[in-house]
Amino acid sequence: MPILIFVFFATLLAGIPVFIALAFSSLLYTHFIAGIPDFVILHRMAGGLDSFPLLAVPFFILAGNLMNSAGITNRIYDFAVATCGWMKGGLAHVNIFGSVIFAGMSGTAIADAAGLGTIEIKAMQDHGYSTEFSVGVTAASATLGPIIPPSLLPFVIYGMMGNVSIGALFLGGFIPEPS
Repeated sequence: MPILIFVFFATLLAGIPVFIALAFSSLLYTHFIAGIPDFVILHRMAGGLDSFPLLAVPFFILAGNLMNSAGITNRIYDFAVATCGWMKGGLAHVNIFGSVIFAGMSGTAIADAAGLGTIEIKAMQDHGYSTEFSVGVTAASATLGPIIPPSLLPFVIYGMMGNVSIGALFLGGFIPEPS
């Protein structure tokens, strides 16, 4: 195990990106130290990538970027400004309210930060808020996505890990089960 850590840090110090350093050190360890055959390593790596539900994560980020480029996030932001921008500290309130609206559509913190985050941070900086405060409020408000039901990404991850129908989980978020 110390060899694995040494190789990992040596590759990092050589300027190799983290994901390559992790893959390289792990492959060296499993092949030479643990003696696992190559075909087993390749089979396990391919099996880990062959997960259809995990495609939801990058597609949620893509959806946030598409909403941003299509102007939907600007409309959400303008609505939030009209609703609560007049209050003291209004842009911080706008940031949170806009994230609540966007979270209802995406359900992920990642898409919220990628979509509305760029607009919110720039607007707050333009109105005199510090960069640290702007980024802090945006990061905190982006976490509302998984909290507001029915949140899609936790359904996808739970359904994948628990071998449960994701469609049934999503419907269950809208239709409460009678007790």
